[in-house]
Formats: sequence, C-alpha cells, structure tokens
Amino acid sequence: MAVYTDVAPAELEAFLSGYDIGSLTSFHGIAEGVENSNFLVQTTTGSFILTLYEKRVKREDLPFFVGLMQHLAARGLSCPEPVAARSGAILAEVAGRPAAMVTFLPGVSVRRPTAHHCAELGRGLAQLHLAGADFALKRTNALSVTGWRPLFEAAGAAADTVAPGLSEAVAAELAVLEANWPQDLPSGVIHADLFPDNAFFLDDQLSGIIDFYFACTDFLAYDVAICLNAWCFEADGAYNVTKGRALLAGYEAVRPLSEAEKAALPRLARGAALRFLLTRLVDWLNVPEGALVRPKDPLEYLKKLRFHQAVERAQDYGLAA
Repeated sequence: MAVYTDVAPAELEAFLSGYDIGSLTSFHGIAEGVENSNFLVQTTTGSFILTLYEKRVKREDLPFFVGLMQHLAARGLSCPEPVAARSGAILAEVAGRPAAMVTFLPGVSVRRPTAHHCAELGRGLAQLHLAGADFALKRTNALSVTGWRPLFEAAGAAADTVAPGLSEAVAAELAVLEANWPQDLPSGVIHADLFPDNAFFLDDQLSGIIDFYFACTDFLAYDVAICLNAWCFEADGAYNVTKGRALLAGYEAVRPLSEAEKAALPRLARGAALRFLLTRLVDWLNVPEGALVRPKDPLEYLKKLRFHQAVERAQDYGLAA
C-alpha cells in the first residue's frame, strides 16, 4: 500500500481548518501509486486527494508540479487541480512532509486497455502537450538518457541475480542509446509516467489524467513512446499493433507528429523501455525491509526492449504511412 507516512485524524482536522472545503467526515489511504502517500479525504463539501510528498520527490520540484496542474486545468485538461488554503498557499506541511490538497477526479483506471482506450489516451496525451505548450516553468528530465548510466551503476553486478546476462545486455543497449539518442525534436511539458493507472475513464471515455510527479521538459515524442510501452503490450509481452495504431491515430488527430519525430520513434521507444527496466531494476534490488509496496518486475521491460530492438520504422508500431 502506498502510504509511507500516517496522518492522525486530529492532525488532518487541524490542517483542513485552513481551507474553505468544509469539515472532515472521513479519510483513508489509497493503495495505488508507489512514490508518495495519498489519502482520499471526504469533507462536508465533497471529495479531495491529500498527497504527502515523500523523500524521492524533491521540494524544489514541487512548484513545477503544482503549477503545471494549475496551468493544465486552466486550459481545459481534466486533471487534479491544487486547492489553495485561505492564505492563498498551495503547498503546506502535514506530518512533517510537504503536502498539497487537490481536487478529486471521478473515473476508474482500466487494467486491460482496449484499442478504444488507447485511442482515447492518445488524444488526451496530445491535448496535454498542447495545453502545456505555454507553461513557463522548466524541469530537466532526470530520467532521460543522461540519467540511465547512474541507475545502471547503482544496480551493478547484482543485475545478474535478477536474470543471467542482464548486466551485459543493459550495458550494450545503454552504449547504443547514449551514442545515438535523438536531438532537436519538438520539446515541451511531458507527463513521463502515463501508465494505465494514471488515466481515468467514465463510460469508456477518458475522464482525467493524474499523477504529474514525473512530469518534466523533454521531447514530446518520448512521451508517446512511453505510452506505447505502457498501453500497447499484452501480458505475454507481445506488442499489439491494433492498440498501437489506435493510440498513434488518436494522438495525431490532435497533434500530428513531425517527420523527424516519426523517424525517431523506434529509438525513443527503446529508450523508454530501458528507462523503466532500470528504475524497476534498482527498486527490485533495494526493497526496504518490511516494505508493503511490492516492486514491479524489471524483466517485463527487458521483453519490451527486445521487441523495440527489432523495429526499424515507426510504421511497425501502427503509425499510418
């Protein structure tokens, strides 16, 4: 369960007294997510999400995250909107952690996305990219190509305890990507972690996008590549080109990809697969004693990487010629 810091009812009531959102009726921890502590808070006026930012989220990044949600919501994107206290402050402190209260979005995430869900997601991702085009703040993507070697070094030889030969396979791929990472593609705000559990649906229509705590400034097409990895593979590791075609068509209906972005897509997809392989690998090898959060399997992304290594053109992902 993704609650690392407990909050006492009296402490929460004292915190809520600084807001014009009514009085507390109930609250409970939310199991989804692995980075922060999240609580569903019910008050006499409605439902809200309280997020306590844990140690992996840097305090200096919080203005970017909350400012981005404010910006996107103001431009019509359905996403959590930070709630200001009566003092005007968006960020606060609860139980010794930086914290923010945001609006609650109705909807549910889908465990097995269909092609229709992928098309909806593609449109929503493109709308996010357009809505974020004039966001003034920048945040470097610490988990792009320059951040992968430190992760690999953190795993070290222990990678081979997860799968024989994994260290050598990752080292070879890392060398290729470092030498051939795309340059000068259209850039802007990206979500960078838009997995199915971060998208909500109502009646099979995308109702909202959540969890912007990996958001950063990077290639827009890299965000597309992340979503191809997250939404378009089946449980057995096979790529579903029908889902890929739907996601890409949905995206391009709102924001067409440039020729340079299309050409770079296979390399970007490889990089996205390596990024999640490495972060999962480090988490897998460093599970704290007594942790309630089960780390995700890094080998899922090794299988995806193998697929991408055989791809030569974006059309293999379902992109229209």
